[in-house]
Amino acid sequence: MAFWLIKSEPDVWSFDQQLAKGAKGEPWTGVRNHSAKLNLMKMKKGDRAFFYHSNIGKEIAGIIEIVREHYPDPTAEAGEPWVVVDVRGVAKLPQPVTLEAIKKESALKNMALIKLSRLSVQPVTAEEWKLVCKLGQFKG
Repeated sequence: MAFWLIKSEPDVWSFDQQLAKGAKGEPWTGVRNHSAKLNLMKMKKGDRAFFYHSNIGKEIAGIIEIVREHYPDPTAEAGEPWVVVDVRGVAKLPQPVTLEAIKKESALKNMALIKLSRLSVQPVTAEEWKLVCKLGQFKG
């Protein structure tokens, strides 16, 4: 299993909205960056991702799971190369993990969230995953 972080502005699509979609999940549409697209294409069914609220809140709010591997983005114009994966909400973090808290953890200093702050879909190492889950008091 691989780990990821996916960003969304909570006033556009929040973690609570994602959870409300239930087990079926929802396509993660609208990614329009080639590096982010390549990360979507690497995702496998069963991979987990942090759901990060960007711009407002700036925090990891919950955990999502990839339930369908990449396919063409239905919101893209014909001929455009964009893809989506389907994701479902797994759990809200008991304690959201803020960007500020992540920056304070020396073990997370190389996390893509800090190094590639504008990238909307990014990899997370297993070590980073464990530490962020601990910070968020997630035991699942």
